[in-house]
Amino acid sequence: MQVQQQIDTLVVAGVGLIGGSFALALKRAGRVKTVIGVGRTLANLEKALTLGVADEISQDIGAVAHRADMVLLASPVGQMGALLAALAPELRPGTVVTDGGSTKSDVAALYRQYLPDHLPWCVPAHPIAGSDMSGAVAAQYGLYENRRVVLTPLAETAPEAVDAVADLWRACGAEIHCMDAAEHDSVFASVSHLPHLLAFSYVDRVAAKANAERCFDFAATGFRDFTRIAGSHPEMWTDISLANRDALLAELADYRAGLDRMAALLEAGDAEGLNRLFGEARAARTRWHQQFLRRG
Repeated sequence: MQVQQQIDTLVVAGVGLIGGSFALALKRAGRVKTVIGVGRTLANLEKALTLGVADEISQDIGAVAHRADMVLLASPVGQMGALLAALAPELRPGTVVTDGGSTKSDVAALYRQYLPDHLPWCVPAHPIAGSDMSGAVAAQYGLYENRRVVLTPLAETAPEAVDAVADLWRACGAEIHCMDAAEHDSVFASVSHLPHLLAFSYVDRVAAKANAERCFDFAATGFRDFTRIAGSHPEMWTDISLANRDALLAELADYRAGLDRMAALLEAGDAEGLNRLFGEARAARTRWHQQFLRRG
């Protein structure tokens, strides 16, 4: 029988949607005594304190790292190097360090660069839950219910560290999957990162039109649904895009080829070809949606 992981002190760097919701879920499950929220913006940290997302706050992760039983890096990936550098001299042996980054190969490299003597306790992870909201006010109970969390352990990661992180995510209601970092980055370039780039690019293109105001005035549910993720945090998505650049460039090239094929069908007036393309895409999307609904 697996022993449930109990955390005396959890340090969360980045008390927004991902880190804040993790903290709230563990507090509700009775699996953590004290959550220390760490971040750059004092106003957001104070909001986390007021909302009960954190029990204590600090703008210096190095000053509280020695107290941690577990550290969750829930900041944008671009900030993780500095956080790990500050953590490195202060961590106790056995303190588990994990993250919620949307890319994993680069994060694995950061662990190796900054925590070379701590790798058995490093567990890269990616919770598959998102929103266009940010900050402590975005933290919510139940965000991870029936959601997937991908763990990409390092070759050096101890099995007990993986078990500890997996157990806490399960306490949040999540389903655990494991894969290596390269496969993770390839998969998510296709189904998460590319859609965000397309949404940002499309909205930017419409906004640049001479009649942009007119276009936005008549935009309705189709525009809303297609562009919702363009409301996501720019800094975070800049970091993700650059971190997963090679996989994204390959996806963009493939997508550009797909657009060229569609343009050729349109130019030729090929109704049969367009209908076939639309029908195959619709069928694939329907299959995915049915599977998504069955998952929860």
